[in-house]
Amino acid sequence: MKEIDQDGMQGLADVHAILIQKFLETGRLPEAKHIAAALDITPSELTERLNCLSDLHGLVLHPRAPEPWVVHPFSTTPTPHFVEGQQHGWWAPCIWCALGVAQLAGGKVRIHTRIGAESEPVILDVEDGVPLGGEGIVIHFSIPPRNAWNNVHQHCSLVLPFRSEADIVKWCGKHGQRYGEAVPLVTTAKLARCWYGPYAKPSWRKWTIEQAQEIFEQTGLTSPFWELSGTGIY
Repeated sequence: MKEIDQDGMQGLADVHAILIQKFLETGRLPEAKHIAAALDITPSELTERLNCLSDLHGLVLHPRAPEPWVVHPFSTTPTPHFVEGQQHGWWAPCIWCALGVAQLAGGKVRIHTRIGAESEPVILDVEDGVPLGGEGIVIHFSIPPRNAWNNVHQHCSLVLPFRSEADIVKWCGKHGQRYGEAVPLVTTAKLARCWYGPYAKPSWRKWTIEQAQEIFEQTGLTSPFWELSGTGIY
């Protein structure tokens, strides 16, 4: 990946900000030509910036087209996690992301999801990113964050709500999945507020390894599971 200067990074941040803002304003992304027009850039310039954002792990593009598929914490296609707002609704890749959407949307929202992505529905009321209830709910992170971008879709699909740690152990055995770490709902919500809070701002920058590690530690996630290795960006 080529080095990006300050002006180039600001151009990427502008694209990222408008994508997040459009999700919040309309519940979906407009066509690429409208995004380019809003930024006063050409479609080819937009494509170049989207590809750079993908290289930075700032979003996920469709495999065969320079079109946003996932702009964390939003998904452009249906998932088991739906955030119901006052005027719009949004799909999220995982329950951590759904709590991030709740933080960005602000006010009262309702998260619709399923325990272990199976048959039991659960509804979580959230206000300004803080759950109102949901006592006893724990969130299972199966894949350590340091490995998330090996397959980010797999990582997100396995961040799921459960009723107890014992249920997670049973679920992992049933489905042949690895047990990672169980995190209380309130802690996951705090992580989402810290992580996604600045995502709609033009000043957004992708977290560095050091910044991401600091967020985990501030949230109380200090076990070896949350240790990030290497250098660069998370």
